[in-house]
Amino acid sequence: MPNFQNYDVLIIGSGGAGLTLALKLAEHSMRIAVLSKFALTAGSTYYAQGGISAVFGADDSIESHIEDTLDAGAGLCDPEIVRLTVTHGKSSIDWLREQGVVFTQEQTPSGESKLHLNREGGHSHRRIVHTADATGKAVSLSLIERAREHANIELFEHHNVVELITSSREAKKRILGAYVLDSTKQQVRTIAARVVVLATGGASKAYLYSTNPQSATGDGIALAWRAGCRVSNMEFMQFHPTCLYHPHAHSFLISEAVRGEGGKLILPDGSPFMQNFDPREELAPRDIVARAIDHEMKKRGIDCVYLDISHKSEQFIREHFPTIYQQCLEFDIDITKQPIPVVPAAHYTCGGVLTDSYARTDIANLYAIGEVACTGLHGANRMASNSLLECLVFAERASEDILQNLLGISPPPPIPDWDESKVGDSDEEVVVSHNWDELRRFMWDYVGIVRTDKRLSRAMNRVELLKKEIAEYYSNFRVTSDLLELRNLVIVAELIIRCAQQRKESRGLHYTLDYPETDNSKPAQNTVLTPCPTERR
Repeated sequence: MPNFQNYDVLIIGSGGAGLTLALKLAEHSMRIAVLSKFALTAGSTYYAQGGISAVFGADDSIESHIEDTLDAGAGLCDPEIVRLTVTHGKSSIDWLREQGVVFTQEQTPSGESKLHLNREGGHSHRRIVHTADATGKAVSLSLIERAREHANIELFEHHNVVELITSSREAKKRILGAYVLDSTKQQVRTIAARVVVLATGGASKAYLYSTNPQSATGDGIALAWRAGCRVSNMEFMQFHPTCLYHPHAHSFLISEAVRGEGGKLILPDGSPFMQNFDPREELAPRDIVARAIDHEMKKRGIDCVYLDISHKSEQFIREHFPTIYQQCLEFDIDITKQPIPVVPAAHYTCGGVLTDSYARTDIANLYAIGEVACTGLHGANRMASNSLLECLVFAERASEDILQNLLGISPPPPIPDWDESKVGDSDEEVVVSHNWDELRRFMWDYVGIVRTDKRLSRAMNRVELLKKEIAEYYSNFRVTSDLLELRNLVIVAELIIRCAQQRKESRGLHYTLDYPETDNSKPAQNTVLTPCPTERR
């Protein structure tokens, strides 16, 4: 790849959202570059277990799916966006099947085959289309295979964006491209594009414990913020209730489908407890289940609780949860005979870069799709398996808008090369690793499942100190992928804290001991932050 490249569309991120958009645009004779920070399979899509929500059951309906989503979102979902997304469920699944994704089937009494549908927390019906317990892997591999076949799509692994490039002299700021670190050569390249799309995923690695892969460092949110985009609802970080608890297990999620198929949460003595927190018990929305587990762990001083599916037959468990079964066996846990030790862990970023119904941001020709965006679908709490559906629907929406407007977008003007003339190689990489660990630990302790004003204030004080250290380090040394992630993470941490400080109530995923009740005295409001000039670049 030369040091300067020019494309019609630059897509930053190779998960379900980014690759779906690339494939939909590739049929229209345009040059598309897709960047992946690590390997193409390193994003969150590949690791998604549960599935994709869509209405297929005869007893289900679009209205029911909408109602469930609105209920989970605790008053902050945009009803029009929810309806738009849900009504595209079946067509999105049909498109994936055309791309080669094979979903789990079941036999009807008449001997016909149909999609097997799981049920997960917050859903009133079975509507989760899945590929056993490795849906994301099936989707990711199929889309990667299709993308490799297209001459119009160029895929670049191990390319991490340093900064977005925007115009500064035009009446309305527009995107021009990005400076990109080729990690294999440790060289910063310039990529110009008429359209840039952020599909970088979420920011759960801001926390000490996370179900997400290493790539989820909020890069797109931080890039957009520095470029001048608004962000919204960053206080709503979803903690998945059930991450495998084992000293040698890293970020392994126990799918919500385990509870959907009858798995019971129990204490070390074997007694259930969810009935004390919600009449839906294990099928309550994730925020309720995560807080219940957190409460029991703190109350009893225990390291974890347990999720028990062993009352089901061995054949059922191995057929429905082959990945979980095999992974747990590697840690000497036979889930057909014993319960699984679990703890909550940061899982999904419900807020993000503020977009409209076509995925457009505040900067002309800059789009955001997938977990990096705040579309209005999730509100204060994402309902299980709506996320992959959102990726598919908003990739389609962005493709429609790009195709309609691309011919009217002029090519970017000449862009100066990245300047490294005044920096040197770092002689203290320990600064990066130390700050990374400190940030994730205080975010877990102070800005986690349960918050207080005092905890948030303490976290903000530490963020301010880290920002100064990282800014000084960044200005003196050549960029590395680890440094870029740390620089982005500290911005995301600040945005989460600032949003949390503004919300003087408990709602959805944001629970504070200082304001334990939801404020119903006025209409629910989204938290929106606008960057001032000093917070950019």
